[in-house]
Amino acid sequence: MKHPVFQVQQFFRFFNVRLIALIRKEIAQIRRNKQLIFLLTVSPILQLLIFGFAVSPEVNHLQLGVLDYAHVPESRELIAAFTANQVFEIHTQAGDRTTLIEQVRQGEIDVGIIIPPDFNTTLRRNQSADVQVFIDGVNAYTAGVANGYVSQIISNYNRRIAPVPIALTIEPHVIFRYNPGLESSWFFVPGVMGTVLTLVSSLASAVEAVREKDEGTLEQVLMTPANALEILLAKVIPLFALLLADVLLALAIARYIFHVPFRGSILLFMLLSSIYVLIGISIGMLLATISSNKRQTILTSFFINSPLVMLSGALSATESMPAFFRTLSHINPLYHYIQIVRGILLRGVGLEVLWSNALVLMFFAAVLLTTSSWQFRRQLV
Repeated sequence: MKHPVFQVQQFFRFFNVRLIALIRKEIAQIRRNKQLIFLLTVSPILQLLIFGFAVSPEVNHLQLGVLDYAHVPESRELIAAFTANQVFEIHTQAGDRTTLIEQVRQGEIDVGIIIPPDFNTTLRRNQSADVQVFIDGVNAYTAGVANGYVSQIISNYNRRIAPVPIALTIEPHVIFRYNPGLESSWFFVPGVMGTVLTLVSSLASAVEAVREKDEGTLEQVLMTPANALEILLAKVIPLFALLLADVLLALAIARYIFHVPFRGSILLFMLLSSIYVLIGISIGMLLATISSNKRQTILTSFFINSPLVMLSGALSATESMPAFFRTLSHINPLYHYIQIVRGILLRGVGLEVLWSNALVLMFFAAVLLTTSSWQFRRQLV
């Protein structure tokens, strides 16, 4: 009978040999899978760099609209105080109050300032000069920070022109447009709607498209009388209908649970959402054509979807991003879809404002649908 100590040694020796063999097998499989190596090494580095630069709590480069009725050195000095740092950038000098408010409505400017005609006169009388400030409240966080900056800049200006503590020299009257209560959910929920729709549409279509390949039943599908286009449509149409139902469900949740207002056209919203659903499905179909199984499809989708989400303005304002990433965000279809959702839900605007975003979505839909269809049909040949 073998000694117990010898049996334990034999067990660990056998265990180590088996473990080493399994590790060698896994390493060999990983070395053969170049796509997996790329996704596990390059993808985390790129996402870390993008997240580090793009996701920032700082608010900079806010677009400022100015309506100066006074046209005196004191009013120009106040405007210069707003642009002395990188927080505000003058977007336009409005000609009248209606134009300034419309620019806030269309999202062209984040903050609008109206300096009254008697600005200089009231200052010389040591009276309070009322300055009206309009802030776009769609992004509650940015609006709150902008309000703080406005108050701080005016307070510093007051101390500079009146070092001795006296009655308030300039008194801002701040009006928050489209989100008077600065509800943060009104900003985040539309962004989350676009994010979830992107993830669900791309993943669902990718997994569905790669299913036959993954299960080894692709040959059986090819033996049917259906051609490649019919096979493609059979996969796309049910997903398209289900994803549109998801859009309606998300809209109902936003409206009745988070109390996000709906101020625009439901038909326009569904039409543009349909175009974006096609974009998400096309992305998924492309992912399926470059992946051999579901696992690779899911890994690849994270590599594609994460930058789309972080550069979309869904979670943080694009104004706080460096210039390079702000440029990238404008060629991101999710960014334009979120602008459309917020514009229709919160501002109540139509195609007269959102036409450029709609054109970008249609361009991406046409390019991605054509490319993914061609790739998918070529794979079936």
